[in-house]
Amino acid sequence: MFLYLDYITKNIAFLKIITNKSNMYLSDKKTIMFITGAFISHSCWDAWIVFFENKGYKTVAPPWPYKNASAEILRREHPESKIATVSLENLLDYYIEIIEKLPEKPILIGHSYGGLLMQLLMEKELVYAGVCINSFPPKNGMTLSFSFYNAILKPLGFLTSSKKTYLMSFKDWQQYFTNKMSFEEQKDTYEKLIIPESKILIRNIFSGSAKINFKKKHNPLLFLSSTADHFTPSSIQYSNFKKYHNLHSITCFKEFENQNHYALGQQNWEDIALYIADWFEKIT
Repeated sequence: MFLYLDYITKNIAFLKIITNKSNMYLSDKKTIMFITGAFISHSCWDAWIVFFENKGYKTVAPPWPYKNASAEILRREHPESKIATVSLENLLDYYIEIIEKLPEKPILIGHSYGGLLMQLLMEKELVYAGVCINSFPPKNGMTLSFSFYNAILKPLGFLTSSKKTYLMSFKDWQQYFTNKMSFEEQKDTYEKLIIPESKILIRNIFSGSAKINFKKKHNPLLFLSSTADHFTPSSIQYSNFKKYHNLHSITCFKEFENQNHYALGQQNWEDIALYIADWFEKIT
């Protein structure tokens, strides 16, 4: 298993904090692990952590390897960042290591590329229940969506070195992530969240590591889509949802009007969080 040696100590300390925090909760609600997507900082979950902890859940939102710093600091390292070395397999091993240190199987909520990671971890039977928000499609779940392929063309960077990171431009952030938000909101979120990304990681969505066995029995799984998503449109989410064929498994789909790809910090994000919380109550 690929290990990020400079993260092991931090992970152990982090998980001890989570374990100790569990003593503070009077409810028997489970731990929620938030899985961040590509291109953005794990701080995107800050408000979600508060929301779900107020409902009695324990929460954890680990930064991706080499991303445990502010967006501003990480952008300074572009394009020579160690982030460029990270692959899909590396990320899966990283999350498996964290999950195996938890006292029980967590609930996973994954956004964008994090949704794909959630599906792959679900297939490994490491997840109590999972939620995909505007998820990347798995290799065998690709659709003919022009907007998706157009959006990932630059991050794939086939004509550039994979040893250098990709950094999304503000223009692309406006177009693919934060459409329907004001210019001030777009600028603020860009400065707070955008970080360099591995081209290898994006290319890996076309690898065998990104395949899903849609016939395998799985724990409860919820797909959420946004009608205004210009990156992974609703058609991708619905297609992903429809490919699951196990009659003994719970697989659900919900579409939200006028939400963009970012959604986590867009106006009315609480409606999405509340829907997820209500779904948790129904399946537990």
